Amino acid sequence: MTWVWANLDLIWDRTLDHLILSVPPIILSFVIALPLGWLANRFRISRGVILTASGLLYAIPSFPMFIVLPALVGTTLRSPLNLVIALTIYGVALMVRVVADGLASVDADVQRSAVAVGFSAWTNFWQVELPLSGPVLLAGLRVVAVSTVSLATVGAVIGAQSLGSLFTDGFQRGIQAEIITGIVATVLLALLLDGALVAAGRLALPWTRVRKDVKADARLRLPVEVTP
Repeated sequence: MTWVWANLDLIWDRTLDHLILSVPPIILSFVIALPLGWLANRFRISRGVILTASGLLYAIPSFPMFIVLPALVGTTLRSPLNLVIALTIYGVALMVRVVADGLASVDADVQRSAVAVGFSAWTNFWQVELPLSGPVLLAGLRVVAVSTVSLATVGAVIGAQSLGSLFTDGFQRGIQAEIITGIVATVLLALLLDGALVAAGRLALPWTRVRKDVKADARLRLPVEVTP
């Protein structure tokens, strides 16, 4: 604890660095995966290609990714942009299938009803498919958030400042408290982002709370079987 109290400023700075590296890839992966998942769900021919390609992206090891990206995007090896791009790619790889499965979970009768009342394909997506698939998308986004926070620590190896820097510095200097602090702080940050997504989901998807309340009320109203 002595090391922690003496280095609170360092821990706070590395936490902010980690947050800056993690949040953009989470948002970008959702935005990019949305149209890709829609295509995968909409057209059978494209589904296999898109989902297979996204799965292969996640199979790429992180270190080769960090080395290849600078040559592709024209950045330096130690640029934080490399890490943001790599984390976005991994996030998209996870999120595409979630989007496709979430949109596929929307009841076909509901979609046909929307078309029957005059909804265009665009309106149907934004006002019917996307809201109803919201709980599935939120669950997938929570997985992406936790995965991104975890993978961001690897960036310390290429010089990107984050909570992972506490791991590398702690190993090099033999300070166990620094290593443990980095691990605990990473877990707490992942939990914080997960809680923020849950709270945002409750605000953006209020009908899911109503549905749970209705189900709970229905269970309370079930007649109690009395045995003689």
